[in-house]
Amino acid sequence: MRLGILGGTFDPIHEGHLALARAAIEQLKLDRVIFVPAFCHPLKDKQKATVSSAEDRYEMVMLAVQGNLKFEVSDCEIKREGTSYTVDTLRDFRRQHPKPHEIFFLTGGDWGKSLDQWKEINTILSLARFVVAKRPGFDTRHLPAGVEFLDFVPLDISSTEIRNQLKQNKASTSLVPPAVLNYIHKHRLYRP
Repeated sequence: MRLGILGGTFDPIHEGHLALARAAIEQLKLDRVIFVPAFCHPLKDKQKATVSSAEDRYEMVMLAVQGNLKFEVSDCEIKREGTSYTVDTLRDFRRQHPKPHEIFFLTGGDWGKSLDQWKEINTILSLARFVVAKRPGFDTRHLPAGVEFLDFVPLDISSTEIRNQLKQNKASTSLVPPAVLNYIHKHRLYRP
């Protein structure tokens, strides 16, 4: 089995995350992609901390992936609580899916350029194939050997931008799946 792991805060999950997962399935011939919402992301600026609860973010990811048989969601980091380290998550998935199963850890170019700050990056690289979705102009020279690249042009959207639009009642379903947008409105998330 070829399994992709896509972690993040997903606050909220948006079309850019889903497009990345679809591109990974196609280019890497993955059997499925598992979205893993973080309980507490170790590299996020504490002043820009997650606005919504882990449970809300998990529910939004569940709504975003419903209907796609190649997408799943894991709450392993939420159940583990504390700081969500990729190395711990990949150890869990490697135990559940020993070799010869192939595990691909997927990340966007923005996180790929801070690998020197990741906990046990060499262990991460031994547990999974590390795949970075490069952004235009992304400098790949500083990345460790073994990092692979996804040919992917990211959508020009971010969760921060979407939260700001939601505060002003301007976010649309072109950025966020309709079921997620409904959940956000129903639960009054991202309101000032």
